[in-house]
Amino acid sequence: MRLVISGAVFLLAFMPAMAQEKAGLLSSARPQQSEVAVTAIPDAPTPSPTAGSASATNAANPEEGQQTKRILWIVPNFRAVSAGAKLPPQSVKEKFKTGALDSFDYSSFIFVGIQAGISQGSNAYPAFRQGAAGYGRYYWHTFADQTDENLWVEGIVPTVLRQDTRYYTLGHGGVIKRGFYAVSRTVITRTDSGRESFNASEILGAGAAAGISSAYYPTQYRTWTKVGQRWLTNVLLDFGTFAAKEFWPDLNHAIFHQSD
Repeated sequence: MRLVISGAVFLLAFMPAMAQEKAGLLSSARPQQSEVAVTAIPDAPTPSPTAGSASATNAANPEEGQQTKRILWIVPNFRAVSAGAKLPPQSVKEKFKTGALDSFDYSSFIFVGIQAGISQGSNAYPAFRQGAAGYGRYYWHTFADQTDENLWVEGIVPTVLRQDTRYYTLGHGGVIKRGFYAVSRTVITRTDSGRESFNASEILGAGAAAGISSAYYPTQYRTWTKVGQRWLTNVLLDFGTFAAKEFWPDLNHAIFHQSD
């Protein structure tokens, strides 16, 4: 379900971002009338850039790259950091807290229910069977998978390796540049000291969660292939989530105007 939500947000955000980029190209192609007017008056004073003018420029776009705690008022977005924000190192308490929030937020129970319904409808695990009892099996397995992964990816591994689990929004540049940056966060993260590092929290954490899941799935779903599939699925879901986080401020500013 995270993949569906992330994909929808990313595609919707992609349109206003492309429109902004196209508008910038068109405006650069047209001759600037203001510049012509200035050159036609030789005695006109030339303004010099000041700190105040820079502040005014930033004030004109106060929502650029600004994250909200939730996407579309529902989807948790607690780990997203607004573009340019300077934050102190993430504490151990904060790492486990965000992991718990992502697992036990009210919206999580809703999304788990939807995802369980989709899995049952596609008969993803025939051994779970159909009906209300079968849906219950799909539900608790999906919830266990999500909670297990959040615990390892956002809590245990980042604490041991001293890595920062937050997503730092780039917020500037073209769509391709920002998109590449977003998905690269799957394998690149920050350490608690602020340096870039291999995102072992994501890769190893998702792998550990997939391995543990074999303990509560039926025997026929404990093979290396099935464990590998759950591992890859976890990573790809977060891959899409990062892209959604990067472009959410653009979508929010252009359409929804949501504020915390």
